[in-house]
Amino acid sequence: MFLNLLFPNRCLECGTMISAEELVCEICFEKIHFTHDDFNDNNLLKERCKLLFPVENAFALMQFDKESLSQKIIHNLKYGSREKIGKILAEWTSERISFENGKPDLLVPVPLHPRKLRKRGYNQLHLFTETISRDFEIPFDLHLVRRNFYKKAQAKKRREERIQTENIFSINKEVTNKHILLIDDVFTTGNTMASMAWEILKSENNTVSVLVMAMD
Repeated sequence: MFLNLLFPNRCLECGTMISAEELVCEICFEKIHFTHDDFNDNNLLKERCKLLFPVENAFALMQFDKESLSQKIIHNLKYGSREKIGKILAEWTSERISFENGKPDLLVPVPLHPRKLRKRGYNQLHLFTETISRDFEIPFDLHLVRRNFYKKAQAKKRREERIQTENIFSINKEVTNKHILLIDDVFTTGNTMASMAWEILKSENNTVSVLVMAMD
């Protein structure tokens, strides 16, 4: 309580004091560009994924517009040492996504390279994944996929300098006959997600769907 008085939680957008469990105030919440995707139907994210790999379903929570509040939220999650933002984004997702045509068998977030994990101190997708798992009673595996190479964050590169991510991932154990929901923060070129998806699809009868916090 004393710390809350000294260091009150403030809206990421306008700076208004808000409760410790909130991310933005009620007024600024209306500025967030939610996609209103239907996980079980066609949408823009699914169409973009289909150009890169076979996908069952796809859902993006927000639109990642330049200089937008959604961009500010993701950047605070990844680079601002605010891991708990992942839980809030997961709760927003749970309110908007439906698995009415059948739940995935397993949730798998995109891994960080161990070097980057040590530097950041946390994987920004883990708390998000664990919250979705709890809300829908779907098991998760944080270590199914391994990242083989360390490189700078995609967001800090000029678009023309981004490289293909072939062979960047490996599978740590055999998984077959599973519908796996791949989880990432921002879908940009789709190269990272495609590389991870193809590794999983190498195993017999696996299928993949995609869930991202935001779509560029």
